[in-house]
Amino acid sequence: MKTTLKLIIVLFVTLLVSCGGKDEKQKEKFSYQKKTTTEKTTTPKAEKIPASKRIDLANKGIGPITSVDLGATIDQKMVAHGADVYKKMCTACHRVNKKFVGPAPTGILKRRSPEWVMNMILNPEEMTKKDPLAKELLMEFNGSPMANQGLTEKDARAVLEYFRTLK
Repeated sequence: MKTTLKLIIVLFVTLLVSCGGKDEKQKEKFSYQKKTTTEKTTTPKAEKIPASKRIDLANKGIGPITSVDLGATIDQKMVAHGADVYKKMCTACHRVNKKFVGPAPTGILKRRSPEWVMNMILNPEEMTKKDPLAKELLMEFNGSPMANQGLTEKDARAVLEYFRTLK
């Protein structure tokens, strides 16, 4: 019985030493409570429409063209000439139905006045320096300026007539 008592005491002491005696510091947990604001001040963000999609039919641009008379019917002879000029002079930077180096001309007369289009064709340097819309287009198309192709007013008018057929 003495041995059993000694054995129980040894087990009891071992149990006390293993469970107690160590003072472990518990780590304090960091808690962050987000403060709630009573007043929300949000300003609605104005959705920025890119210059190539914006409609501005009042702007006539800067250049020699102040008025263009578009007939009720499309002049097919002029369209053929304009398509030829466009293919030779403009397709390096423009695609009919998609954005390329420059904007696509499809539907341009729904967004720009005929005078603006012709002034942009005939006078691109001054337009990109002084016309606000042309400046924005220049930035939208990575600063690639439109090259002056040296077209005559007759050629520019034919290209404009060709643009009327692009829907």
